[in-house]
Amino acid sequence: MITSEIKKELSSLGISPKKSLGQNFLIREAIYEKIISAVEPASEDNIIEIGPGLGTLTQYLAKSGAKIIAVEKDRDLIGHLTSKLIKSKNVTIIEGDILKFKVEDLNLEPTKYKVVGNIPYYITSHLLRRILEKWPKPKSITLLVQKEVAKRIVAKPPNMSMLGVSVQYYSSPKIISYVSKSNFLPQPKVDSAIIKLEPRVNNQESRINSEKFFKTARAGFAEKRKQLINNLSAGLKLSKKSVEEKLNLIDIDPKRRAETLTIEEWSIITKALLSQD
Repeated sequence: MITSEIKKELSSLGISPKKSLGQNFLIREAIYEKIISAVEPASEDNIIEIGPGLGTLTQYLAKSGAKIIAVEKDRDLIGHLTSKLIKSKNVTIIEGDILKFKVEDLNLEPTKYKVVGNIPYYITSHLLRRILEKWPKPKSITLLVQKEVAKRIVAKPPNMSMLGVSVQYYSSPKIISYVSKSNFLPQPKVDSAIIKLEPRVNNQESRINSEKFFKTARAGFAEKRKQLINNLSAGLKLSKKSVEEKLNLIDIDPKRRAETLTIEEWSIITKALLSQD
């Protein structure tokens, strides 16, 4: 059983999961299998694994023959990972912080690699932003994240959030499966979800400047429960009259709220309000 194996590994290493690193080790084989099914690793794939921990998921991935680059922040686990995976010649262990990792050093081609990981909850938003905005476009991103965060990522109007807008601007996300907190050691306070993102081949960047898009969206979400006309005029330093006139011209009610808008509507609003910016 994986549960007993992981407990035995931790005991033999004389270490405990580190709260400071958000370590919660997955201890159910069925969940590992769901992750692998979502990733669909193949022998020709390059896969970046974020936070391999004890290397359990790494072993599953390695069986496919794919080239695995496993990036682990916890120095105390590097030696164990290296020893455990020494026979897996297709696995490279790298000590590093994924939020500072220089992925360009790997010389990966856009859409020619995949990303997977059981990541600490507290880095989810920052990590997704970094991968989607800074990294070469991955073929897919499969992550185990907090359930409520996953639901925000895939939400549709009238329940959109800035996180949902940010992720959906760059990708098509879907929840693969919910994962009970009882499947982890130590057990976290909340449930998780396996989420898969497929970056868009032709996203809104081809239609509108992304910097302007996010400037507009962040302004719109600046204060909850406020109408678009108020948030946009304040955040973009435009008169309410000007905002109201332009929103009316594009058939968007100035009294609507940010969470009711689609990605396409944000693009239309950005073009209307910042076309001369």
